[in-house]
Amino acid sequence: MKAVHSYAAQAADQPLAPYSLDRREPGSNDVEIKILYCGVCHSDIHTARNEWGGTMYPVVPGHEIVGKVSRVGDQVTQFKVGDTVGVGCFVDSCGHCQNCDEDNEQYCENGNSQTYNSLLQDKKTITYGGYSSHIVVTEKFVLRVSDKLPLEKVAPLLCAGITTYSPLKHWNVKKGDKLAVVGLGGLGHMAVKIAASMGAEVTVLSRSKGKEKDAQQLGAHHFELTTDPENMKKLANSFNFIIDTVSAEHDYNEYLSLLKTNGVMVLLGVPPTPADVHAFNLIGGRRSLVGSLVGGIRETQEMLDYCAEHQITSDVEMISIDQINEAYERTLKGDVHYRFVIDMASLN
Repeated sequence: MKAVHSYAAQAADQPLAPYSLDRREPGSNDVEIKILYCGVCHSDIHTARNEWGGTMYPVVPGHEIVGKVSRVGDQVTQFKVGDTVGVGCFVDSCGHCQNCDEDNEQYCENGNSQTYNSLLQDKKTITYGGYSSHIVVTEKFVLRVSDKLPLEKVAPLLCAGITTYSPLKHWNVKKGDKLAVVGLGGLGHMAVKIAASMGAEVTVLSRSKGKEKDAQQLGAHHFELTTDPENMKKLANSFNFIIDTVSAEHDYNEYLSLLKTNGVMVLLGVPPTPADVHAFNLIGGRRSLVGSLVGGIRETQEMLDYCAEHQITSDVEMISIDQINEAYERTLKGDVHYRFVIDMASLN
């Protein structure tokens, strides 16, 4: 075992604080990574504060990880010391169910091992995330990162990037499609960038007029306020796709009516309470309401390569690790442009 520096929450009502974490020594198929940057996801806050239940304390959050390979096991063939790599939302899966066989490890039927607050495939070893100096991950779940892009801006691609890329690819969004993005936050700003790069005609739907300039700078072609009932009526039957990134409570029916016949609305956010959906809003236009959860390892690597080719990164605010509790509060207020990323050098 190797003791490493980290930040952890010891209880739901306690702030994150320094914590000495024991990492396993790299096995034959393991890659040890010195973490350079780690993004801050809203999921980190939910977990640290046990808002979804099931948090195993102490918890070390962080699943948007970029770093350099520091050690490799003797059977590792894809990586060597010094390589730039990433780790996303999970670090292992069963490897033999139908979903794993089809490179959809995110939907592992036997439960994948998430990067933190989860169990490895031995079903007893707790995982700890990227708010730490090092992490050890099985080779198959390590991703290659291009040095063409600023690494601190790449880190959020490991969650926000793949969460938006995966449904855009799965539903074959293409040039000429009319696509709306609901919510312009960490997920929404990546949806705008990626969808626009695929040739879609992108509209941002927002409750805040102040987001219009940012929407245009990110690549959106149009901006529409959702607080104006007459404006929403005007937008009825307008879009082939809607990407809904909002985790706050809101009315899905209001947005379903904006879809064309055969339109698809993809849910990426998780509101705190279940929503009521009127069947006629689906039946009336043969519309689909669907959900999506990150992507498998193959698709995540494809996303990283695509973003390197198209020079797509996240818009970030850099923080030191001792600012993490303040960053959580600012995230809850929507006061971030658009993702916090921790400079892990500050941990030392």
